[in-house]
Amino acid sequence: MAVRKTTEELYRIQEEIASKAVIEDELNLDELNLIAGADQAFLYESKFENANEIKKENIISAVVLLEYPSMRFIDHAYSLMPVDFPYIPGLLSFREAPAIINAFHALKTKPDLLVVDGGGINHQRFAGLATHVGVSLDVATIGVTKNLLCGTGELPIEEGGSRIITYHDREIGYYLKSKTGSKPIIVAPGHKVSLETSLKLIKTCIHKHKLPEPTRIAHLCANKIKRDLE
Repeated sequence: MAVRKTTEELYRIQEEIASKAVIEDELNLDELNLIAGADQAFLYESKFENANEIKKENIISAVVLLEYPSMRFIDHAYSLMPVDFPYIPGLLSFREAPAIINAFHALKTKPDLLVVDGGGINHQRFAGLATHVGVSLDVATIGVTKNLLCGTGELPIEEGGSRIITYHDREIGYYLKSKTGSKPIIVAPGHKVSLETSLKLIKTCIHKHKLPEPTRIAHLCANKIKRDLE
């Protein structure tokens, strides 16, 4: 059995990941043809030992491949793994990143960009899930979330409006008012994408819904897989 790392050791790993993150455009936007989205669902299994119920938690990570900019569905892959890391805010990448990485490797065709349901550099140590995955895979990533993990910024009011989010005097992402009547979502670069390009690309991925199509469709896919497995 692997020895559990201390919180300090995990923080150091995140700091190393943050130091390797490239927050500049290494994407050729003129050649961006394939975009992927990743989201997770959790599946619980129960078994009984000596009349005691034992619950086992599994994580399902779905990665969907879409044509850009049409958002036409092309393919998907998923991974099912036991959860071996507790739920600790700020350290969720150690819980969820391995499943995303496995699912990404299972894709027959690799995308130019991966959009992750999770934070990017908008993280206490600038190493959220999208950054962790991007650096680990050496692929361009953007993180999209519904809740602010850290930082401050004004909320945009008009649909399509955006406002910068800062943390410790560093610009780490944007609030984006994707739809009228909905709370703003949060967009942040993960790896190999700049702040401005992250916002620009996610805007082009917003169609009829609040969330961008890559993570919205990945969410639906992960939950369908969960229902099929239950």
